[in-house]
Amino acid sequence: MKWSDAHISEVLVIGAGLAGERVAIEAALNGHEVTILSLVPPRRSHSTAAQGGMQASLGNVAMGYGDNPDIHFEDTVKGSDWGCDQEVARLFVELAPVAVRQMSHWGVPWSRVVAGKKTLPDGTEIEDLAEKAGLIAQRQFGGTAKWRTCFAADGTGHVLQYAMDSVVTKLGVTIHDRMEAIRLIHNGQTCYGAVALCLRTGTLRPYLAKAVVIATGGYGRIYGTSTNAVINEGTGMGLALDTGVVPLGNMEAVQFHPTGIVPANILVTEGCRGDGGYLLDKNLHRFMLDYEPVKKEVASRDVVSRWMLHHIHRGFGVDSPYGPHLWLDIRHLGAEHICTNLREVQTICKNFLGCDPTESLIAVRPTQHYSMGGVRTNRDGGAYGLKGLFAAGEAACWDLHGFNRLGGNSLAETIVAGMVVGEKVADFAREQSLSFPFALVVEAVAAQQQRLDDLRSHLGGSEDVFALRRRMEETLLDKVGIFRTGPALTEAVATLEDLYQRAANLRLRSSGIGPNPELFAALRLPGMLRLALCISQGALQRTESRGSHYREDYPKRDDENWLTRTLAYWPPGAEMPELKYEPVNITTLPPGSRGYGEMAITGD
Repeated sequence: MKWSDAHISEVLVIGAGLAGERVAIEAALNGHEVTILSLVPPRRSHSTAAQGGMQASLGNVAMGYGDNPDIHFEDTVKGSDWGCDQEVARLFVELAPVAVRQMSHWGVPWSRVVAGKKTLPDGTEIEDLAEKAGLIAQRQFGGTAKWRTCFAADGTGHVLQYAMDSVVTKLGVTIHDRMEAIRLIHNGQTCYGAVALCLRTGTLRPYLAKAVVIATGGYGRIYGTSTNAVINEGTGMGLALDTGVVPLGNMEAVQFHPTGIVPANILVTEGCRGDGGYLLDKNLHRFMLDYEPVKKEVASRDVVSRWMLHHIHRGFGVDSPYGPHLWLDIRHLGAEHICTNLREVQTICKNFLGCDPTESLIAVRPTQHYSMGGVRTNRDGGAYGLKGLFAAGEAACWDLHGFNRLGGNSLAETIVAGMVVGEKVADFAREQSLSFPFALVVEAVAAQQQRLDDLRSHLGGSEDVFALRRRMEETLLDKVGIFRTGPALTEAVATLEDLYQRAANLRLRSSGIGPNPELFAALRLPGMLRLALCISQGALQRTESRGSHYREDYPKRDDENWLTRTLAYWPPGAEMPELKYEPVNITTLPPGSRGYGEMAITGD
C-alpha cells in the first residue's frame, strides 16, 4: 500500500442520512474538508422513509398553544420511562425549534396553519387563530401533552433529506457512495479512519481523517420483520463494538412500531392515529379505549404495541394467511384529509395492499422499527473509549430516548444532534494535525484483505451465510420481541452464541468476486450476530420492565436497582459481550408515573 492509495480528509462521516449530512454541513461551515461514505446515494438513505414529522415546541396550533421546551422535556423523559440522559434531553428540546426553522430556511415545505374552526374526529371543536395562519403546522403524536409534531404532509423525511442534501452539495462536501466501512483504523486509544469496501468492485481503500463520525442508522434488519430499509443492518454499531474499547448503550431497548402493514411490514405513519385514526379488532371494536381510556391510540409506541399484541393473544386478531393482525381505520378522516396529509399512506396501501384507505381498513400489527441503543457517546457526541470517534442519530446512544422513543423525536434528533455533534467535531478537528501511523494503516488494510481472501478461497468453511442469518432473524423475533421472559431469553442467547461460533466457518457458494452480495453478507453477519447477542444478553440481565423492554416475569419498573444504562463491550476474541452499567443522569425530573401504560398485562 502507498499513501496515494488512501483518501485523506479532515472529517470522515460514515452514513449519509439526515444525521450524517447535518454533521457534515456543520463541519464544512466551520471550514473543514469533509468526506461522506454511504452504502447508497444520500437521497436513498433510510431517513427519506420517515413519514410523520419532527417535534419542536412552537405552539402554533390550537392544541399546541402554550407549548414550550419544559413541556417537551417532560414528555421526552416520561416517554423514555426515565431511561434518558436529562442533560441531553434539555439540550435537545431547546434546540429543536431552531432546527425546524432552519430547515424551513433551507427549503423544507412544511405544512402550514390554516385559520378557522375545525371539528376533530372525537367531536372536539378547536379554532386556529388568524394570527397563526401561515406558520408551521403541527399534529398530534403519541405520548405528548401538546400537538408539536411539525410535518410536510406525510413525506417529512423525504423533504428534509432532499433539502439537507442540497446544502451538502452547495458546500462541496465529497460523497463516495456504494462504499461500506468494514473496520475502523485505531490503536486502542485514537481513531484514524476506516477501511472501506467498494460495493461496485469488491476492492478495499483506507479513508483517513482527523475525526470520524458514525451515522449509519439502526439495525432493524437483524430482526425477521422490520420497517427498516434493507441497508439497516447495524454496520456502524458493529464497527464501534469491534474496536473492543467502545461500548454500545442500552441495546436491549428495541422499539416496535404499532402500525406496520401486513404482510409487507412497511410503516404507515403515527400521524394516522395522531390525526384521529382508530385501532379495531376482528369485531371492529375500538379496543384501545379499554386499555388506555385517556390516551387511547396515542399512548407511547411501546404501550400501544404491547396492548395490540396482548389483544391478539386474547383471540381478537383478524386471521390471515400471514398470521393474525388488527385493523387501522382512517376512513372517517375523509378523503380530502387523507389525500392531503396522509397521501403517502394512501399510496402505500394501494401499491402494497391493493386497497384505498379512504374506503377500506388497513391491516396492521406491531413491527420492529427503531433502536434506542447504539454507540455510547457523551453529550458532545464523542464515543466512549476512543479519541477522534463520534456518533450521531439512530446509530448513537446519545442518550435522548432511554428505553422508548417518542414519535417525531427521531427526525428532530438527527438534525439537532447533527448540529451539536457537528460543531464539536469541527472543534476537535481544528486542534488535530493530519498525521497518521503508516504501519497501522497498512496493517488494517492487510487484515481486511485477508478476510476477503479467506472467504473467496472457499477453504475450511461449511456454513451458509443466509441460513445462519434467517435463524438469527427468527430467534430475535420469536424470543426477544415485545414480550420477553427469562427462559425465552436464555434460549435466544444460547442459539445466537451457537450461530456466532458457526459464523466463523462460512463458505461462499459464489466466487465472491466483484459486486457480490453473498460476500458482503458474509462480511456483515458476524457483526450482526454480536449486536443480536448484546440485545439478548442485555435483556436477559435486566430483570425489570422499562419502556420497550417488557419482562413478563418482571413486569414492574425497578428504579431502585435498574435506574442504569447498559454498556455492552466486546473484548478481542470474546464469544459473548461484557456488560457494565452506568447510572442514568437525573437532573430535574425524578422518576414517577408516565401517565399511561401502567395497567398490569395479565392473561385471560
